[in-house]
Amino acid sequence: MTPDRRTTFARPDLADAALAGRVAAERYAEARPARIAAPLAGIRREPRFDCPLDSEAIHGEAIRVLDVDDEGWAFVQIDRDGYVGYVSAEALSFLLPEPTHTVTALRSFAFSGSDLKLPVAYPLVQGARVTVVGEVERRNLVYALLADGTATVMKHLSAVGGPPANDFVAVAAAYVGTPYLWGGVSSLGIDCSGLLQRGLAEAGIIAPRDTDQQETAVGEPVDWNGDPDALVRGDLVFWKGHVGIIAGPDQLLHANGFHMATVIEPLAAAIARIASGGVEVTSVRRLGGYRPKG
Repeated sequence: MTPDRRTTFARPDLADAALAGRVAAERYAEARPARIAAPLAGIRREPRFDCPLDSEAIHGEAIRVLDVDDEGWAFVQIDRDGYVGYVSAEALSFLLPEPTHTVTALRSFAFSGSDLKLPVAYPLVQGARVTVVGEVERRNLVYALLADGTATVMKHLSAVGGPPANDFVAVAAAYVGTPYLWGGVSSLGIDCSGLLQRGLAEAGIIAPRDTDQQETAVGEPVDWNGDPDALVRGDLVFWKGHVGIIAGPDQLLHANGFHMATVIEPLAAAIARIASGGVEVTSVRRLGGYRPKG
């Protein structure tokens, strides 16, 4: 079987030492651990900015770095889902400390100090990881003092290892209105598989990045026989290259290029529209053990 380039940390001239004997390469090397220092970092298939976006890594996320070339491109693998690609070396750091908290708000800010009137140092999105070194309260608002000298509001954070969200559909539904972005994984711009991955991540469920990977790895098949009434909230509807989440009776939650946004629309209308383009539903899957609310 040909290795999946998206999750195989290798290229013809260089591969992760862990792949020696399994993947052919001119040489093998130990990857260096690092973290994303930028608010978001684009992951690209090739080391150039005009290459389409494959995915993104979020501030504070752990990655492994195999090479940094003379043009400033790092060949990396994201710990979150094993995705492999190129990221600008300016977006990463080998010195960031271990995160203590995760951003749970859709969007927030790291301020230049512990006062919301101070300039914003950089934006934060849901899933970003930060290191809190102290707290201070000003005017009834508690600020988290971060290791890089900035501060954010404590109410937008949750301790790493804390209880997960209990409803991944509600997490994903909070993204309604978010612009559609091919390869996007955040509340600044997101695609269909990124929306599912983000919702599941907040619920403590690890999922791969792309729809074809998710269709074989997430949940179990549902024999629905084309009957929308057989679907329940939380079911996942797959097409070739697309996925949506059942948000309720005849309601499909998905990020899509037709609306260029994350929307909830009638399931029947979405199925008909997508079928008019020659693409039929390929499967429906249900998460085992998940008890949908509502």
